[in-house]
Amino acid sequence: MDPLRRNTVGDAVRRAARLFRDRSALVFHDRDWSFNALNLAADRVAGHFASLGIRPGDRIAAYGRNSDAYYIAFLACLRGGFVHVPVNYALTGEELSYILGQSGSCLVLSGAGLEGNLDGTGVRSMPLDSLIPIALDPAAPAAPDPDLDDDSLAQIVYTSGTTAAPKGAMMSHKAMMSQYYSVIHNMDYAETDRALAALPLYHTAQTHAFTTPQLLVGARTILIESPVPELVLRLIEQERITSFFAPPTVWISLLRHPDFATRDLASLEKIYYGASIMPVPVLQELRERLPKAGPYNCYGQTEIAPAATVLLPHQHDARPASCGRPMLNVETRVVDPDMNDVKPGVHGEIVHRSPHLLTGYWNKPAETAEAFAGGWFHSGDVGYFDDEGYLYIVDRIRDVINTGGVLVASREVEEVLFTHPAVSEVAVVGLPDPKWIEAVTAFVVLRAGHAVEAETLLEHARAHLAGFKLPKKLVFVDNLPRNTAGKLLKRELRKQYS
Repeated sequence: MDPLRRNTVGDAVRRAARLFRDRSALVFHDRDWSFNALNLAADRVAGHFASLGIRPGDRIAAYGRNSDAYYIAFLACLRGGFVHVPVNYALTGEELSYILGQSGSCLVLSGAGLEGNLDGTGVRSMPLDSLIPIALDPAAPAAPDPDLDDDSLAQIVYTSGTTAAPKGAMMSHKAMMSQYYSVIHNMDYAETDRALAALPLYHTAQTHAFTTPQLLVGARTILIESPVPELVLRLIEQERITSFFAPPTVWISLLRHPDFATRDLASLEKIYYGASIMPVPVLQELRERLPKAGPYNCYGQTEIAPAATVLLPHQHDARPASCGRPMLNVETRVVDPDMNDVKPGVHGEIVHRSPHLLTGYWNKPAETAEAFAGGWFHSGDVGYFDDEGYLYIVDRIRDVINTGGVLVASREVEEVLFTHPAVSEVAVVGLPDPKWIEAVTAFVVLRAGHAVEAETLLEHARAHLAGFKLPKKLVFVDNLPRNTAGKLLKRELRKQYS
């Protein structure tokens, strides 16, 4: 590509550094990186990777918790033309080995305490922390100047692999930049934002829907390892945070923490949620307790980099259960199995077209062809549009429960149970049953200090649901399984209780 018109992520970061120079860009623990210092760090670490014999197009895996070193390594990979492979730091054994092997990674950047998990993988490793001295060294090797274009591969992001081996979604520089334009426009980012980044950087939401586009507009980000409730609430008060993203499970943990009522959270202007469906009762409580903060509901998935639609603050009153309308660079339909548009209010599969989208799945041509059947990307989600073009998510296709030959959306049952004052969290799944095919089963976490009988909850549900939708089983649990990004893992419930 003509370098005059090239627009890679590395180019965009360089532009931000020239615009915002010595202003604070990223803070982690006691290190405060200016925009210029962060850009130089990316150059120096990219030069170091090249000095190891790593060539443009080679894959470098990142296996660690949040840190400035992790984010600098990401920027360095994209600056040097290396392909970044983020790996969930909770993975070990065969799952970890599969991703490293399937991606063909030639180097693993490992976080503290995780090095032992790499024994036997056969892949060279390097501590992430060792990159900080290189990032600060003016004598570090010069950054390479690779022959990149906008369609060059930037990242391979592995899906969760709920029913089969994980698939590596290939994301180009163009996909990422298109995503950044969309979220900057649709989610109202500004250089005055003070953001808190607490969700894992290996997850596309934190890196691509928030931290990197916020960097490009000049916002300041406080980065922490994980969303520990007392730390999140303290930093919002201490740093006067204006912008924070978390999935529903994290927002619930914040609402239930005693510090929520005692900390000064008035600086929050923009609160973002997504990654899984937010129960409407929880959203209502959040809005009541943070009345000055505008809520944004973001919907998407890894393969679309990841944001596809957004419900804006002023749209919440009329449609609190909606995930909004497509973003700037996204076209979305709801279709039947023959790819015909369904009418408003009718359930169908959500499909997309967008420059955000993955190029395909790494070395999986059959899965790529299936995902793009009919010329649109198939999300695997069931939803519907209303008469004004607002999208509603009904369920994941795999989470719809077939009970006695009738289909039940797990979300509908969850929403009803959430309205009981004793319920803190709930997950509904279908478990194998000789009579019902799948029995509607509810797993319930009670609020601290509350007690309730299963029959009382069932009576509460019976007042709102048809009989066939009522849980056949109700199980009280201390907590629900979730991954390190806070996403509920219904597959673990099915595995454990089937």
